[in-house]
Amino acid sequence: MDTARYLQEIAARPRFQAALAWQNPAVLRTGIAPFLRWTPTADSRSSMPRQREELVAHYWQRFCVKNDTIGFFGPVGWGYWDLVARGGVAVTPGDGFLAAREVYFSGWAIDALAKVLAADSALMRWIPPRRVSFVRCADGTVQVPGRPARQLGDLERAVLERCDGTRHIPAIAAELGLPEDDVTQTVRDLISRRWVQWRLEVPAATHPDRALRDILERVPEQAAREGALERLAVLERGRDAVRAAGTDATALTAAITALEADFATLTDSEAQRAKGERTAPCRGLVYSDARRAATATTGAALLGHLEPLQLCLTAARWMTNRFAEAVRARLRTVYERLSAGGAPVDLGTLWLHTLPSPHPDAGDLIDAIQAELRAKWARVLELPEGARRVQVTTAELAERVRREFDEPGDGWSLARYVSPDVLVTAADETALARGDVDLVLGEMHCALNTMGASLFVHQHPDRDELLAETTRDFPGPRLLPMLPKELPLKWSTRSRPSLDRPEDHYVALVDQTGDPHRPRTVLSADVRVEDRDGRLTAVLPDGTAYDVLDAYANTLTQRVMDRFTLRPEGEHTPRITLGRMTVARETWQLPVAEVDFADEKAEAARFVKARHWQRRHDLPRFVFVVSPTEPRPFYVDFDSPVYLTILA
Repeated sequence: MDTARYLQEIAARPRFQAALAWQNPAVLRTGIAPFLRWTPTADSRSSMPRQREELVAHYWQRFCVKNDTIGFFGPVGWGYWDLVARGGVAVTPGDGFLAAREVYFSGWAIDALAKVLAADSALMRWIPPRRVSFVRCADGTVQVPGRPARQLGDLERAVLERCDGTRHIPAIAAELGLPEDDVTQTVRDLISRRWVQWRLEVPAATHPDRALRDILERVPEQAAREGALERLAVLERGRDAVRAAGTDATALTAAITALEADFATLTDSEAQRAKGERTAPCRGLVYSDARRAATATTGAALLGHLEPLQLCLTAARWMTNRFAEAVRARLRTVYERLSAGGAPVDLGTLWLHTLPSPHPDAGDLIDAIQAELRAKWARVLELPEGARRVQVTTAELAERVRREFDEPGDGWSLARYVSPDVLVTAADETALARGDVDLVLGEMHCALNTMGASLFVHQHPDRDELLAETTRDFPGPRLLPMLPKELPLKWSTRSRPSLDRPEDHYVALVDQTGDPHRPRTVLSADVRVEDRDGRLTAVLPDGTAYDVLDAYANTLTQRVMDRFTLRPEGEHTPRITLGRMTVARETWQLPVAEVDFADEKAEAARFVKARHWQRRHDLPRFVFVVSPTEPRPFYVDFDSPVYLTILA
C-alpha cells in the first residue's frame, strides 16, 4: 500500500497535474480523479486501481527521468562557457523557476483552419497561385521530370510565368491587360495539368498563426479579409486563454477544452490527432515551451574532462565523409544518365530521380558504413572478452584513432556539426563547482546542430546571438532546402530548423513550405545542376553556386544523425569509459521470448520472477529499456513492483 499512497501523493501535486493537462487532459478526469478518490487497502486494490498506479508511474518517469524537454516541467536551460574560470559548473538560480513561458499553435491546427478558409471563393480570389516547384518553364515549353516537353501558348506562358506565389489573379490580369475571368480559367487549366497549385498554404513557422494572419491581411477585399481574420481570432483568443491559465491544471484543462470546442466548430474536424506511426509529434492544437530561470557557467575544468569527445568527433567526421562520398557517387550516376547527349539537368529532376532521398541505396550504404565504423572501433578499443567495465585514457587511444579515422572534412554543409548529449554527475554542489565530476555521453547527433531547432532558438534570450554563432560557422550564404512541415515520429513544428538568415537561399525541392514573398527563394526546376571541377554543383538563377549535396543536407543528416556508435554488437556490451567520460553504457540484448515473468497474472509472483530474471542476467537495479512494442527508452526500477508491471 505504501507505493499506492506515494503514487497518490505524486498524482495530487499541482505541477504533475498541470503537466498531465498538457500531455493528456482527458486522463485527469478519467484516471487521476478516481485514483485520488480511492482509499488504498488490500481488499480494494483491484485491477482498475492498479492500472491507475501504472498510469501515474508511467508519466512520472517520463516527466522526471527521461531528460525530455516538456514545456514548463522540462524547460530549456542555458549555460555559458567561461574558460578564464578554472572550475567546473556554477549554477545561478535566477528569479523563480521560469524566466519565460509561451504557448504555440501546432502547425497542423492552423493548416486545418486554412483549408476551411480556402472554401471561400471571395477570399481565394486574392490568394496567389504558384508554379509547382519541379515544373520548368523555358523557351515556350513546360518540362516535368520524366515526361516529354509540352509547348505553351502565349497566354498560358504569360500566366504561368507570373504564378510565383506573390501575385493574385487580379494582379496578373492587370499586368497582362486581360479580363480576370480569362486569367482565372487559364490558371484552372494549368492546375488541371498539375503545373500550378492554387491553395491557401501557410508557410512553416514557429508561429503559424502569425504567418496565416500575414497572408490574410494582404487581402484587399474587406469583407473576405475580416471574415477570415475573425475566425483566426477565435483560435487566437482560445490560445491566449490557455496561456493565461498558466500551471493551474483546472484552469488549463478548461481553457484547452474550450479551444478544442471552438476548433471543432470552425473546422468540423478532430481537435486531437490520434497517436500512431503516421502521426508526427505535437498531436494537440497547442503546446507550451519554457525557459528556466537558472543559468549555468562552465569552466576550464569541465572542458578538460571533455577531451575524450575529440576521439568521437574524429570518428564521426570519418562516418559522414564516407556517406557523402558514397552518395556523391550515386548522384553522379543518375546525373550522367539524365545529361546524356548534353541535355540540361535541373535540381528538381535530379531530386525526383533519386527518391527516396538522398538515394534508394542510402539505407544499405549507411548500414555498411556503420558496420565498418564498429569494426574500426573494435580495433581501437581491443575490448577484453566478457568484460563488464573497460577504463582507458584518451592518450592510450589517440594514435589508434588517428590511424583509423583521421582525415579532413569532406561532407555536406551540416556535417560540420556534431551535437553530443553529455550528462554531468557530481557528489555534491561543491564537487560540481570545482570540476570533480564524471560525464556520461548519451546520444551523439551527427551532422546536426540541435540548438538550431525551433524549440531551442525560441527559448533563447537572444536569437541574434545564435545567428551570430551561425555566421561564424557559415561566413557566407547557405543553400537551405525547404522541408516538409512534418515527418511521422520525428519532425514537427518544435524541431523545425530556425537559424536561417536573410543572406541564405531557400530552394523548394517538392514541398513549398516557405514564404514566397521571402527574397532569395527559388524553385528546384529553376536551379541548374552542372559538373564543375569534378563536383556536381547547384547553380541558382542569380548565378550563385553551391555543392549539390547542400540541397540534400537534411535527408543526408536524417540517415546518419543517430548512427554513431563505438559499441560492438552482441548480447552484452561493456561500459566503456575514457578518462572521466563514459562513452558507452553497459547494454544487454535479451530475447523477449525468455522474459518469463511477462505473462504472470499474480502481482507478487510476477515481481519475484522478474527479480529472478534480473539476477540471472546480472542486471543493475536501474535500467532503461526499449522493446519491439516501445522503441522509445523507458525507465525501470527492479525494486519497484509497479515499474516491473509496466515492463511486463
